[in-house]
Amino acid sequence: QVQLVESGGGLVQAGGSLRLSCAASGRTSNIYVMGWFRQAPGKEREFVAASRWTIGVTVYADSVKGRFTISRDGAKNTVYLQMNSLKPADTGVYYCAAGRIYPKYDDWGQGTQVTVSS
Repeated sequence: QVQLVESGGGLVQAGGSLRLSCAASGRTSNIYVMGWFRQAPGKEREFVAASRWTIGVTVYADSVKGRFTISRDGAKNTVYLQMNSLKPADTGVYYCAAGRIYPKYDDWGQGTQVTVSS
């Protein structure tokens, strides 16, 4: 099992930037993919971005392409989500997830709140 701890959420004005971090611990050698998801109030959780660690491939939801960047620091077992040009529609709880087989995710963090004001 992998333990995930997110950080970096907060309140930002539209057009601003935030960087989320997700530190993994435990059986990190089993990780093949790490991703970010988000859930807005009253809505279902949706995919944001993913990084397939062993092959260096990244995937993004259409709604964030060109604005968000997922990256990883293998030495620190940490994945980041750089969010630029934020919009009120980006508001929600952002969750980090890790999986052994893409695109299945086995372990989830507790989430970090991102609020974008207009």
